[in-house]
Order: sequence, then C-alpha cells, then structure tokens
Amino acid sequence: MSQMEKKSLNSPDETRSFPKGKLELVTLDGVTFGKMTLQPGWKWSESVKPIAKTKSCEAPHTQYHVSGRMMVKMDDGTEKEFGPGDVSIIPPGHDAWVVGNDPVVSIDITGMSKYAIPK
Repeated sequence: MSQMEKKSLNSPDETRSFPKGKLELVTLDGVTFGKMTLQPGWKWSESVKPIAKTKSCEAPHTQYHVSGRMMVKMDDGTEKEFGPGDVSIIPPGHDAWVVGNDPVVSIDITGMSKYAIPK
C-alpha cells in the first residue's frame, strides 16, 4: 500500500534556471511536478532551445496556468493563448512565449522531468 507523501514547491528537490526563467521540481511517487516561472520577454526558442538543441519543444505538457499569459504555437502553425485558471494539454512540437508584462507561472505534471536539461 502506498503512503501519504508531502513536499512543497517552496522547497523544491531541484531548480533549473535558464534565460528569463526557472523551473522548480518536486517528485512524489514517480510523478514530477514542475513550477515554471517565466519573465516578460521569455521565449522557448530563445531561452531553452539552445539548451535542448531541438527544433521545437519536445516536452509534452499538462499544465495549470496560475498567472500571466503565454502563447503557444504548434509546429503545424496552430496557436492558442493561455492565462490564469486555464488548464492545458500541449503535445510535443511547439514554441511558446510570454505575452505582456506579467510573469507567467504554471504548474506542469508531465513534461518537466527532462525540461531544460543540456543535451
């Protein structure tokens, strides 16, 4: 039988920083939760692409958007904007950027374990 577990994103297991952003991670029972904080001017293709060394973001995302606004453009050209209170599933193959002057904060439960790790 599994036991109840508790961790806090306020005391993450790991923090990864990249230009204009950071990722705080905790893992419980094999599930990695990531809190992403992205500053105005952040864009995946400028801030993370040089780390990932892929054409576009290959991480799948299942996210809850806490604050700020983020635009996502899929490789096929489809675009959607996400904001506070939105939940999203974003498959691999996209670029993303902060819209406006407010930082984006989102919680992700699928795509963060290998996000922004140098290849």
